Amino acid sequence: MTVTEKQKNPEPACTSISLGNYLWNDPPDPNKWADCVHCGMCLESCPTYEITGQEQHSPRGRVHLIQSVAEGHLEVNEELIDPVFDCLDCRACTTACPADVNVGGLIEEARGQIRQAMPLTGLKKTINNFFLKGMFPYPNRMNKLGSLLKFYQKSGVQTIVRKTRLTHILPDHLGEMEGVLPKIGQPVREKYQGEKVIEAKGEQKAEVAILTGCVMDLMFSDINQSTIHVLTRNGNAVTIPPGQTCCGALHVHAGDREMGRRLAKQNIEAFEEAETVVVNAAGCGSMMKEYHELFRNDPEWKTRAEAFSNKVVDIAKYLYDTGYDVPEASIDTTITYHDACHLAHGQGVREQPRELLLNIPGVKMVHMPNADRCCGSAGIYNITNPEMADAILESKMENVPEEVELISMGNPGCMLQMALGVQKYGRNQKVVHTIQLLDWAYQKENGEVEGVGH
Repeated sequence: MTVTEKQKNPEPACTSISLGNYLWNDPPDPNKWADCVHCGMCLESCPTYEITGQEQHSPRGRVHLIQSVAEGHLEVNEELIDPVFDCLDCRACTTACPADVNVGGLIEEARGQIRQAMPLTGLKKTINNFFLKGMFPYPNRMNKLGSLLKFYQKSGVQTIVRKTRLTHILPDHLGEMEGVLPKIGQPVREKYQGEKVIEAKGEQKAEVAILTGCVMDLMFSDINQSTIHVLTRNGNAVTIPPGQTCCGALHVHAGDREMGRRLAKQNIEAFEEAETVVVNAAGCGSMMKEYHELFRNDPEWKTRAEAFSNKVVDIAKYLYDTGYDVPEASIDTTITYHDACHLAHGQGVREQPRELLLNIPGVKMVHMPNADRCCGSAGIYNITNPEMADAILESKMENVPEEVELISMGNPGCMLQMALGVQKYGRNQKVVHTIQLLDWAYQKENGEVEGVGH
């Protein structure tokens, strides 16, 4: 289907910039491609170009296609879908670009146009609506889903499913992901429900609010708990604003910018009173720091979004910047560190997590070549683009040093994908969040645990 008739536009398009063949509000911003001279410095940084060798699957190729639609040379049609949606949105190209061209922002805006021109249909629409619109924005529904998963794991059903290989009826990539499903615990929003403030241990030096997230609190509530432990251990009182919701990153990556704006507004209002918003998921933090991009045509909300984004900080950076107690207990282990794309490229946080890890007594770090290369998770990319994600994961695992015991990182999607890589390629490493290791060191110091991965 090709959209060529302006009357198909459901609402008046913004006229402040040239639209060309973009027919809906919120088109790609020309300022984002204005400095691109197609020099090719981005090519070696792009995982999809590395695998395909095709220009349309390179950052400069995608920028050229998006710009060509604005200039009226191309239309928003099926030919635009693969180049735009096969992008990982990993932001490595912007890091490599001498002009800092915001390719990721262009990709997300172009996806918004494509999804308005060609909405999902059939099973894809049903699945998208169920999870992205019906589950992730609602913490209570996510808690119920967590209860079902917990029952699946503890009742023996999971054991039966695996022994009888019932997972083979699923598509290969989904069956493999079931094999690395984390142990489901109690969501911290549920655990601390009704507590206005979780008090700091010792003298209080600050009060911070934390984003619990949707997937994080469902599948990795232990990491949220570790985050609270570490923050309070270092003199921070912690609040969990009850009105918060999903950050909207998955929605924006999928082209549903309107839902992204709705969720952004809810979070901006929920955290309005907080001075600092600490986030332990790289993708969520990066999205929240870019909320103003969603409101570039709405001055009032753009101002509020910018004020909010300035309060958002990754947990490792927050501890590094404000100071923290170096653990006294030794955790004797060998680790390597994977840079989550939206932490390294999206937020510029690279050395702070490494510093935290290296300050733990007994920790030896082995450098991972191409540590900031995408693992193939990219939100739900490993579900929507499994073949490309698998190829990228294979390349990533080739760079993971075999002698390490732990692979540390700061994003839940990366943790699932890297755990899949460990399983798939017969490794024996354990995948951990950076803040977990620091928490284990504190707990060992207090005699609460004996070692790593309690």
